[in-house]
Amino acid sequence: MEIFNSFLSCTFLLTEIQISANLHDLKQKIDQIESELQKSGDSPEQLPELIDSANLLRKNEFLVHSDQKKTELISVYSIYAKSMESILTSISEIKNELKNILQDQSSLMKSSKTKSKSKTKSKSKIKPKTKLKTKFKTKSKSKK
Repeated sequence: MEIFNSFLSCTFLLTEIQISANLHDLKQKIDQIESELQKSGDSPEQLPELIDSANLLRKNEFLVHSDQKKTELISVYSIYAKSMESILTSISEIKNELKNILQDQSSLMKSSKTKSKSKTKSKSKIKPKTKLKTKFKTKSKSKK
């Protein structure tokens, strides 16, 4: 049982370290993309000295860049959410395994208590019988 518990804790620690590093990297990437989106600012204003088609091209370039960053951000958030789901699943599995271990240990403790109680009961039952026999022997010896 101890070997299983140590294996379980080692597996949990390795998984925790791997997931933790992964989440940290994802969070950094999310922060980077959000920062890039903020740097790009709002949609460019139309400049009166340019013709309408030039203004539309500038706006289109901005929207394409913004859309790419937002798509990348959504993708990273999706991976981040899946990693969080994986963590929650692992935690739930570990919780259930620990619950089972505690139940097993509890039942072992209960069974050992009942065994010790039955041993003391059987010992107490045996002792009076032997005392009765000794009383009979002493009485019979005194009669002789």
